[in-house]
Amino acid sequence: MKLSAWAKKMGISYQTAWRWFRDGKIEGAFKTPSGSIFVPGEVKKEDYVVIYARVSSSENKAELDAQVERLRQYALIKGYRIREVVKEIGSGINDNRERLQKLLRDEKATKILVEHKDRLTRFGFNYLKTLLANQGCEIEVVDESKEDKKELMDDLIRIITSFCARYYGLRRSKRKTEKIIEELKRDD
Repeated sequence: MKLSAWAKKMGISYQTAWRWFRDGKIEGAFKTPSGSIFVPGEVKKEDYVVIYARVSSSENKAELDAQVERLRQYALIKGYRIREVVKEIGSGINDNRERLQKLLRDEKATKILVEHKDRLTRFGFNYLKTLLANQGCEIEVVDESKEDKKELMDDLIRIITSFCARYYGLRRSKRKTEKIIEELKRDD
C-alpha cells in the first residue's frame, strides 16, 4: 500500500509517515525507482483505538505532546489504527475531568492506550479496567514502571487540601446553622 494511504489508515499525517520512513521506523517499507513509497502488508485493525494523555498542570504542556507522540509510535509498532487522541490537563485524583468523562460515556472505544496507569487515574485503575472490559473496551498501559514522586506529592497535597476544606467548611456551616437557629429562637 502507498505511504499516503498507510498514513491515513494509521491516523497520522503524511509528513510524519514520511519522516518515520526516512528514519527507518516502518519495517519493510521501500521506495521504488519512480519515487513512490510502499508499505507491505495490511495494517492490523482495531475497531476504535483511542490515545489518552494527561498532565497535571499547564506547566507540563510540552510533556503532553511528547506523551501523545510516544503513544502514536507505540500504536504504529503494534499496528493499531488510531481513531481519536484525547489530551487533558488536570489532576489524576480529580474524578470530574471533562474529556475523560466524555471518553468513558461515549463507549465507541475498543482500546484505550495510556502511557502509565496514573495518566488515566491515580486511584481505582483496576475498577475502571474491569468496568471497561465489561463494555468491550480494553485499557492498554504502555509502561507499567513509572512513578513520579513530584506528581504523587502534588496529588497528596491536593487530597489533604480537599478534605480539610470539606471538613472545616462543614464545621463552619454547622456553626452558622446553630447561630441562625439561636437567633430564630430569640426572635420567638
